[in-house]
Amino acid sequence: MATTPGLHDIPLLPGSPRRLSPRTVVRGGQGPKHGQQCLQVPGPPAQRLQSSVPQGSGQASGGGSPPNSSVINNYLEASEPVSLEARVSRMHFHDNQRKVDYVLAYHYRKRGAHPGHGFPGHSLAIVSNGETGKDPQAGAPGDIELGPLDALEEERKEQREEFEHNLMEAGLELEKDLESKSQGSVFVRIHAPWQVLAREAEFLKIKVPTKKMYEIKSQGSIAKTFNKILHKLSAPLKPRVPEHSNSRMKNLSYPFSREKMYLYNIQDKDTFFDNATRSRIVHEILKRTTCSRANNTMGINSLIANNVYEAAYPLHDGEYDSPGDDMNDRKLLYQEWARYGVFYKFQPIDLIRKYFGEKIGLYFAWLGLYTSFLIPSSVIGIIVFLYGCATIEEDIPSKEMCDQQNAFTMCPLCDKSCDYWNLSSACGTARASHLFDNPATVFFSIFMALWATMFLENWKRLQMRLGYFWDLTGIEEEEEHSRPEYETKVREKMLKESNKSVVQKLGTSGTEAEDEDDEDKLTWKDRFPGYLMNFASILFMIALTFSIVFGVIVYRITTAAALSLNKATRSNVRVTVTATAVIINLVVILILDEIYGAVAKWLTKIEVPKTEQTFEERLILKAFLLKFVNAYSPIFYVAFFKGRFVGRPGSYVYVFDGYRMEECAPGGCLMELCIQLSIIMLGKQLIQNNIFEIGVPKLKKLFRKLKDETESEEAGSAHSKHPEQWDLDYSLEPYTGLTPEYMEMIIQFGFVTLFVASFPLAPVFALLNNVIEVRLDAKKFVTELRRPDAVRTKDIGIWFDILSGIGKFSVIINAFVIAVTSDFIPRLVYQYSYSHNGTLHGFVNHTLSFFNVSQLKEGTQPENSQFEQEVQFCRFKDYREPPWAPNPYEFSKQYWAVLSARLAFVIIFQNLVMFLSVLVDWMIPDIPTDISDQIKREKSLFVDFFLKEEHEKLRLTEEPARRSQSTGRHSRRSPAASPAPSGRSQPGSSVSSGSQHTSV
Repeated sequence: MATTPGLHDIPLLPGSPRRLSPRTVVRGGQGPKHGQQCLQVPGPPAQRLQSSVPQGSGQASGGGSPPNSSVINNYLEASEPVSLEARVSRMHFHDNQRKVDYVLAYHYRKRGAHPGHGFPGHSLAIVSNGETGKDPQAGAPGDIELGPLDALEEERKEQREEFEHNLMEAGLELEKDLESKSQGSVFVRIHAPWQVLAREAEFLKIKVPTKKMYEIKSQGSIAKTFNKILHKLSAPLKPRVPEHSNSRMKNLSYPFSREKMYLYNIQDKDTFFDNATRSRIVHEILKRTTCSRANNTMGINSLIANNVYEAAYPLHDGEYDSPGDDMNDRKLLYQEWARYGVFYKFQPIDLIRKYFGEKIGLYFAWLGLYTSFLIPSSVIGIIVFLYGCATIEEDIPSKEMCDQQNAFTMCPLCDKSCDYWNLSSACGTARASHLFDNPATVFFSIFMALWATMFLENWKRLQMRLGYFWDLTGIEEEEEHSRPEYETKVREKMLKESNKSVVQKLGTSGTEAEDEDDEDKLTWKDRFPGYLMNFASILFMIALTFSIVFGVIVYRITTAAALSLNKATRSNVRVTVTATAVIINLVVILILDEIYGAVAKWLTKIEVPKTEQTFEERLILKAFLLKFVNAYSPIFYVAFFKGRFVGRPGSYVYVFDGYRMEECAPGGCLMELCIQLSIIMLGKQLIQNNIFEIGVPKLKKLFRKLKDETESEEAGSAHSKHPEQWDLDYSLEPYTGLTPEYMEMIIQFGFVTLFVASFPLAPVFALLNNVIEVRLDAKKFVTELRRPDAVRTKDIGIWFDILSGIGKFSVIINAFVIAVTSDFIPRLVYQYSYSHNGTLHGFVNHTLSFFNVSQLKEGTQPENSQFEQEVQFCRFKDYREPPWAPNPYEFSKQYWAVLSARLAFVIIFQNLVMFLSVLVDWMIPDIPTDISDQIKREKSLFVDFFLKEEHEKLRLTEEPARRSQSTGRHSRRSPAASPAPSGRSQPGSSVSSGSQHTSV
């Protein structure tokens, strides 16, 4: 094979100035023709480029490569425009053959780039195109010399060179642009050839479809007919994607094995593994590739943390809004899923899983099931609310409160400035309270507790069903690599214990580094300062939340006292104070939510968890605890503490001098709890969705776009006219995980279940929010985020435990809301123990105690009372003995009867609902019957298929041997057989065949 006289003079192809042809370099044997441009490429040192090419790493383009041969660089002149005719696909290398499976991006900066003043010993980065040639000579004439780099940039450059060289050692093929500007961004494109994909797929035990397809066993006749009818009715709601067309057939799947290639239907090696699987395989190689120059760190995450690389991401499958009929999975997802116009359609879960991986697919499956389960709870909630509206005229206690003839003279609400008042003035509040405080809310609370259990049980069933169809039933937990921070901490510990010996140990082979001793791990003593800081910080944050709630309470008390001094504002004191306090609470909750999220992340980093999964679980627990306390503290105060520590007339509890503790409205605190819950829930959803999830990402995208446009203007306008796919994806926001998405829904789940007794319409607003949320998240993943790495997982992890805990906690909370906050129990006690006719007539009078106004403390009596008649006794809401009793103002027998009834209701309600929940859990199996049967059937089918393929393989391997034996036998027997009688030839040949077979 002829080689080019000067390897550094690589001719550029006509019509495609940026695309280099390595075959022309190796096989052409000629220099550049007249008028053809030539790119001067420096020759890297031999020790960096000469390497033993792994088996299968360099044969993607055809032709073998001898060992210890240097890999030809495939630099691209960034200043030259790309001809659209030459570039068939923006998803491939510039040879239009090898697919880009992953991209590494980094920003470089050069200083004093004058020819002849660089470091000839340092090359540009190592790249591979799968071709091999002779070693380029370092420092050849015409080399592009780099100016002196600062120490940090030079160190990062060397680390990149070594890391990319190690990737090539692992069999990957690389391509990137030439660093031709003074500064800019460079993209390292990575391609995994078939041999690498096969090796890693076997190592990762990736399940792939085999040749065998079978029909999923149909259900019974009744269920089959029902499913057909349901399928026809729901046809307009199904997305038009290929995965939904043939759901009754399934391939048998088996972990990939290079020794059992005959099991798989491999028609095209380039498309056998889909893009998500290919990028996952490359990501696994990136995570475990070491870099000795970077303190022997493991993986791309460590290099990104040290700013050696800026980003690492797989490519999207083209543009989602490209004109024309060319279709890709991303465009299909955008049209059928990620638009608000298709909100009524089901989600294409199979396509989501195929494109984004199982982890994100399970999230959207869970979100879809949760949203669909909100439909029946919303219907029941609306019915309960309408029941309250329909029976408001029949509610006897509110009628008595609104009846002005009763003339209940109430005690002043504040000292001095407040006057006596009639209970009938609170008629509106009492009537509004009945909308939510009626017997139907008790039924709705029981229903929602069972609803939460049924939702979790159905999710477990759906999870198992998806696991069966997605081949997740037998996957093993993948071994995770240590986080960069953990490795750094261990290294610091080792350096402290022994200086030089540890340094030598770090420089040894990777096998010794992998076998960590106990001394090389972080013990509880090493983590104790972090645990102590976590404990103290979480306590401080919770105390801060309670302090803010107390501050809002003080605001309510002082504002109510100030507004009561003015006659113009005195009538609307309660409404004004409640509305403004709730808005303050909402703003504080939104601000603290962002702060607590950052604090939880910082606290988790202090703990130094070893793996990413441990880090994520601890982060979730901390963030959930802080955000739960933050979101629900004001609601807990109104539900269980407001009005409980007021005291009584003549012996009030004061916060400061002259400021009494606030008390509930005459109709109870349930109405205020409903207002507080609705405003916080709706405000949190609307503001977070519209500002944080839509506005902030758009501002970030606009900022990045302006920054990229500025850089492209400096680099040249030709590049920006036809950006590559990796350029487009680099301008998107990086994917940061599903924790914010889950957290938002978990907090909403708490609003829906915890205090549903006070706000039956909570599921309705949650449903409306989630219909938008599904499409909002879909649009964000498809259009605004870089493509996440595909992650295989069997379940949603720790989120299910949190959901289960909230479901159980909601039973207790709703029991106390009904028993303590509402008037449901006092009404029952009065109706069945104290009423003369078994009705609620006289209930209001029964709940009001008497107080002798002459016993008010000096200086607290109303000044300039405008009350029409002279007041001798005023009423206040409590169960206390009258002034003329032997023990005046002590708790009465009715108080203790109501208290015991409340406690009894809590116990009965809690145990009844828990029993029903366990019963529902027991009645609904975690694994659907048809899925368990199919799993058993699949095992049996696979055994038969495996044995059949093994026999076929054995037959095919033995057939050539038999043919050769038969040919040899006839050639030996033909000379002697001619004179023999025909009758003896047949037995003779038979014996010969048998003896030959025996010898074999």
